[in-house]
Amino acid sequence: MKFIETPSPNFDVRGRDVDMIILHYTGMPTGKEALDRLCSEAAKVSAHYLVEENGDCFKLVVEDNRAWHAGVSAWKGEFDINARSIGIEIVNPGHEWGYREFPDAQITTLVDLLKDIRTRHTISPAMVLGHSDVAPRRKEDPGEKFPWDRLAAEGLALAPFTGDPKAGESVLYGEAVRALSAIGYDAPSGDHVAALLAFQRRFCPASLGQGFDPRTKAALAMAAAG
Repeated sequence: MKFIETPSPNFDVRGRDVDMIILHYTGMPTGKEALDRLCSEAAKVSAHYLVEENGDCFKLVVEDNRAWHAGVSAWKGEFDINARSIGIEIVNPGHEWGYREFPDAQITTLVDLLKDIRTRHTISPAMVLGHSDVAPRRKEDPGEKFPWDRLAAEGLALAPFTGDPKAGESVLYGEAVRALSAIGYDAPSGDHVAALLAFQRRFCPASLGQGFDPRTKAALAMAAAG
């Protein structure tokens, strides 16, 4: 792949092998503002890559180093997500500045980038996650408009749920709640709402905000079963 080398000073020692990729949207009015912030020493944030809407790909931190992108986060009971992941920022204003569809050129580059990363690291489709998956109480990105199906078609991520929503009618409430934790979300008993919304954004955006409706329960059962 062709990268635009734009080094960020914000990194440290990784300390372990990479087995995850975390996808973000930039959540700022422009890509330039996001790139400037990711490369600002004062901001103390970074990512390994940034993908612009026109398909340009900026390389900010080498993969052997730990970029500072996930923040307070967790997956399957582990909390130092930065140490084990590669962070990719995808230019999009986000929910605060005018959330919009992700252009084809941008997603094509992202697909190529993910394939390139997988030539160097063993990363299963189940471990390509959104920022909201690992930080559901703080983050919404890359959001319900992100085309996970495009990545799934290339074998790079798990596919959103497309089955029969009625299949979830027999799933009990307690089973659905437990499935969130079984999948990997930080969803302790009595504090699962944020994780549920993150799951819906990722796997069944048509049910976003609808609680444990039949479609969501069907999607949870599918994801928990692997």
